Amino acid sequence: MPTVAFHTLGCKVNHYETEAIWQLFKDAGYDRTEYERVADVYVINTCTVTNTGDKKSRQVIRRAIRKNPDGVICVTGCYAQTSPAEIMAIPGVDIVVGTQDRTKMLEYIEQFKEERQPINGVRNIMKTRVYEELDVPSFTDRTRASLKIQEGCNNFCTFCIIPWARGLMRSRDPKEVVAQAQQLVNAGYKEIVLTGIHTGGYGEDLKDYNLAMLLRDLDEQVEGLKRIRISSIEASQISDDVIDVLKKSDKVVRHLHIPIQSGSDTVLKRMRRKYTMEFFAERLDRLKEALPGLAITSDVIVGFPGETEEEFMETFNFIKKYQFSELHVFPYSKRTGTPAARMDDQVDEEVKNNRVHRLIELSDQLAKQYASQFEDEVLEVIPEEKFNKESNNDLYVGYTDNYLKVVFPANDEMIGKIVKVKITRAGYPYNEGQFVKVMNEQLEISGDIRLTS
Repeated sequence: MPTVAFHTLGCKVNHYETEAIWQLFKDAGYDRTEYERVADVYVINTCTVTNTGDKKSRQVIRRAIRKNPDGVICVTGCYAQTSPAEIMAIPGVDIVVGTQDRTKMLEYIEQFKEERQPINGVRNIMKTRVYEELDVPSFTDRTRASLKIQEGCNNFCTFCIIPWARGLMRSRDPKEVVAQAQQLVNAGYKEIVLTGIHTGGYGEDLKDYNLAMLLRDLDEQVEGLKRIRISSIEASQISDDVIDVLKKSDKVVRHLHIPIQSGSDTVLKRMRRKYTMEFFAERLDRLKEALPGLAITSDVIVGFPGETEEEFMETFNFIKKYQFSELHVFPYSKRTGTPAARMDDQVDEEVKNNRVHRLIELSDQLAKQYASQFEDEVLEVIPEEKFNKESNNDLYVGYTDNYLKVVFPANDEMIGKIVKVKITRAGYPYNEGQFVKVMNEQLEISGDIRLTS
């Protein structure tokens, strides 16, 4: 049986697509092995979001070539799409496929074995208008299933290379999304994370169909589905209809990831973002009114070209005022080929790092504040794995619907199921909890834990 090994760099979408590519290999009779082992075929799914992403991708490619010089080296993903020539120039690379035509990979491998000539299978992504169906019936990680619903982005923010790597916005057929969701629930998943390159833009290219309608259809048509999570949504995509669905649905969770990138109108303009802070604030007010206790997480870029201390403080104060529950903070890094990389007034590294630290401190403080509201409450958690794989205690970790990470005593049988847990001690990054048995509506609490803080 031929073997294949995978290495995935970058985002959740890449991880989803690696699983989809594995399905194609599996159906063709391949066995999957670890990347560190000798395999017949290596598939490297690359990332190009930063210059570092490119560099890491090249390192991983070279590692596979050293591991088995006779293996077939197949490179795919975003870096493959934007820079196929750079990758083809690495001695030992056999096949390059971009962010489309992944289904042709196996044909290319057979062709390569016969002809022994490197194959560049990358086409112009900007001409692609159809969503490429890639099915993932189940995941190697067995608790949360991702479901990719769209591809590409039309925004062209000045710091971002992704439209050139992924092409323009293409939505997946809603019937396919619902069918795939049902398949995942039938495979045992209770929670589905809707994912994509610009997830909240779903439906922008469809006639008379949008994200709110998709959420409604998933809620009503998928039997046995307990939780729907949106991996990321732009403020401009949070329509009144979406808010209405969030308010009425008991499946769409109380957690939204809304990238802010900056809290200063002047910086947002230079970034070519599609909203003002006044608009962002108004959407947050509407959301918090519709969903008390909503967790809002976000991405922030610090030190964008020309960012002054005043502009940074606008971001800092906005985030503090609106009490985001957790931030992913990134120092701006030049991405070759983007307008922002050519801008004057690049911010000094030391200034950037100082601002990053200040925002991370704020994020930790806000995360603790947010979690503390739920101390002594009973919430539903899906245990994902053992808290500490090395020790033989019975502590497990999982997420509540509003994205609190909880550690509590459980067992292997509970993994992937929804259980009730009382938050005994709120904290960050972990909350401590007790498993609660529900018996004739009486709550019986078992086992107390103490994590050393």
